[in-house]
Amino acid sequence: MTKREISSKEVDLITIRFAGDSGDGMQLTGNQFTTNSALFGNDIATLPDFPAEIRAPQGTLAGVSSFQLQFSNQDIHTPGDQLDVLVAMNPAALRVNIADLKPNGMIIANTANYNKKNFNLASYENDPLEDGTLDDYKLIKVNMNDMVNTALENVDLPSKMKSRSTNMFALGILYWIYERNLDSTIKFLEKKFKTKPAIVEANTIALKAGYNYGDTIEAIRTTFRVSKAKLSKGTYRNIMGNECLTLGLIAAADRADLDLFFGGYPITPASDILHILSKYKNYRIKTFQAEDEIAGICSILGAAYAGDLAITASSGPGIALKGEAMGLGIITELPIVIINIQRGGPSTGLPTKTEQSDLNQAMFGRNGECPSVVIAAQSPSDCFETAFEACKIALEFMVPVVLLSDGYIANGSEPWKLPDLKKLPKIKTKIISKSDDEKFLPYKRDEKTLSRQWALPGTPGLEHRIGGLEKAAVSGNVSYDADNHDYMVNMRQKKIDVISEYIPDVEIYGSNKGELLVLSWGGTYGACRAAVERANNNGLSVCHVNLKYINPFPKNLAEILLKFKKVMIPEINLGQLSSIIRSQFLIDTINYNRVSGKPFTTTDIYNKIEEIIKES
Repeated sequence: MTKREISSKEVDLITIRFAGDSGDGMQLTGNQFTTNSALFGNDIATLPDFPAEIRAPQGTLAGVSSFQLQFSNQDIHTPGDQLDVLVAMNPAALRVNIADLKPNGMIIANTANYNKKNFNLASYENDPLEDGTLDDYKLIKVNMNDMVNTALENVDLPSKMKSRSTNMFALGILYWIYERNLDSTIKFLEKKFKTKPAIVEANTIALKAGYNYGDTIEAIRTTFRVSKAKLSKGTYRNIMGNECLTLGLIAAADRADLDLFFGGYPITPASDILHILSKYKNYRIKTFQAEDEIAGICSILGAAYAGDLAITASSGPGIALKGEAMGLGIITELPIVIINIQRGGPSTGLPTKTEQSDLNQAMFGRNGECPSVVIAAQSPSDCFETAFEACKIALEFMVPVVLLSDGYIANGSEPWKLPDLKKLPKIKTKIISKSDDEKFLPYKRDEKTLSRQWALPGTPGLEHRIGGLEKAAVSGNVSYDADNHDYMVNMRQKKIDVISEYIPDVEIYGSNKGELLVLSWGGTYGACRAAVERANNNGLSVCHVNLKYINPFPKNLAEILLKFKKVMIPEINLGQLSSIIRSQFLIDTINYNRVSGKPFTTTDIYNKIEEIIKES
């Protein structure tokens, strides 16, 4: 084989991670490869990872930003475990990410940033590219800065601006290795920088230079091809979790024929919901950026009282501030949706890292006996359906609903099949225009759903009073009667419990009984499903159930749990769902917990499954 003889190899799936300083454009680079793969027709899943600091010192471990994606010709559920390729723009990026690279995996390093200062910042005593540390990997060393500056010598830009195109050079190399077309990224650049033609030109030239460099370097003798995935027929778009969730809210307002009011305060990683909704004002949407979290939720209580679909969104610290007003929503029985995009805690915690540690907060984090519906999204593309369902339950049962997502789901992306909006169910609200009784009784209930009627202020004959003091069971008058309080407390709980009659039964992946059931909720879904698939392929007796509805649980859950000898519950917390399952169903569970700011991998879950089966 001569230097220019290149072979091509068909593979099923590839996992790539772009890593560098937060100013190196790794998120943009990863998003471009993701978009390219989605347009080609691969199944994809992504995992962006941001530093907590807005601008951490360059070259430091704390400042590393990365973007991981897995693309495949098969149905995939996670962004991948071990990496096939690590693009390490500096020593810190290498130090933070090298442990995740497969043996004999490829490292593409920008040698321009591998200098003594950066070695010290990354705690390297010697140059890792030269001291044999990376002998187990396929190392591609390239001075991207020099290559880009040479390619851009005729472009009228300052050298500092030219060096910002190195991420496009790295992307070009990857496009060549995986036989990708450059057109989607060139079109993106032309659109994003349409008023800055010199930047378009510089990035386009850098992209093509990286692509051509791949064709000349002797160290790369094989390119790889991942064919299209066999997805069900339909129109798809690549979508992030927060955007998909927002579209679900908009669809629910449309099917309920209501205005949507969003009141909230910016907080990572929930801020995108406010930003995205503000762009859809032509869909009867009103957004209010409040001065604080308390004002945000109080504004939606007013909006719900006035007849809007009322939404707020935050993360754990903000939800803590909203607690008292959430109780007001529960005692007044107003239809509101409280979205919690969970992140690492407690307090400010890990603002840019994922966690599942707010389940207990959603279930119990209010004073008094104060039950709320709790529903959890399982993946970026599932956010649409989950948001729609949260709104539907709130409006049809006149209850506050807590919708749990997390940073992993919110910032991750995957293909989403566009739904037929005409086939989405109509949402029937409890709004009335007149009373069936001589005097309107605000807490008179539907016999089946136990929901009260929704009387809008200003409607003749429907004058009434609601507020935070306990109400008489039917009239809604303030009541301090002990027996009435006992009745109303139990009624509010019963109202939540009855919803189990209207939600779907849980479905088992695998047989209906067996040695082990993996029970998951939220963002652990993908890793658990992929691990159980692998276990089944290896002959292990394992099934999987993922819970979307957590309060109330689906009515067939107890029956399913009793069919398995062991139940394992993986959670990115210290066992919150497990404690609830144990207390409600009196069964033992096997906890598998991690609170590291990172999602489980498929291998993590699979190894734990193997361990449990072997112990049996």
